[in-house]
Amino acid sequence: MPDLVLVRHGQSDWNAENLFTGWVDRGLTDRGRAEAQKAGRLLAEIGDLDLAVVHTSVLTRAVQTANILLDELGKSYLPVRRNWRLNERHYGALQGLNKKETAELHGPDQVKLWRRSYSVRPPALDRADPTHPSFDPRYKGVPAAELPSGECLEDVVARMVPYWVDRVAPDLYAVGSGGVLVVAHGNSIRALRKHLEGISDDDIVDLDVPTGVPHRYRLADDLSIIGRGEDIGDAEEISAAAEEVRRQAG
Repeated sequence: MPDLVLVRHGQSDWNAENLFTGWVDRGLTDRGRAEAQKAGRLLAEIGDLDLAVVHTSVLTRAVQTANILLDELGKSYLPVRRNWRLNERHYGALQGLNKKETAELHGPDQVKLWRRSYSVRPPALDRADPTHPSFDPRYKGVPAAELPSGECLEDVVARMVPYWVDRVAPDLYAVGSGGVLVVAHGNSIRALRKHLEGISDDDIVDLDVPTGVPHRYRLADDLSIIGRGEDIGDAEEISAAAEEVRRQAG
């Protein structure tokens, strides 16, 4: 049976500053690099895990996390596939703003809708803004209509599921009893978990994905989940990290 392992990138500098990051390209902090190393060590300790292929977004914090994790795992030679469809949710005009200060300005209920609801988009980023992805060379091959100015989680599901079907699932079929690692972001992982686990639109609001924690699925031959997915690591530490994510907007 194949394995699927999902890892949210380690802490970035804007995570540490509690800023909406989205598609803004930021690197890892020292803590983030340590989280990536720890994730690699935890996966190395799993005796029956044989990763064969890696998928990441095209954002630096995910790329760095994957590289550090693979070095720690002793598998820096694995093929890596990168795609914008695994990017974080685009937070529109909120990108670069402090989450707690935004909650104080607009109210915690409104910010919770922008951050965690399934179908409410944040205020859109002006397409003429120089930080819009249409000006970023890494997206020059992406049709302009597909580049977001702001996304809700429903939008992330819509762009991520085709990548799962067309790219990740074929790799899982190809590796047989091996495994596929996906290093992505809080919301792209929430989107994928919603799809795989059949989580409702209402319940997905309460799923918090901490940085640097591997989440493992054992899959049947048809890629259905056997049992339940499991977080790898100390349960109390993971719970505390998830609570930290939950409290970011105060």
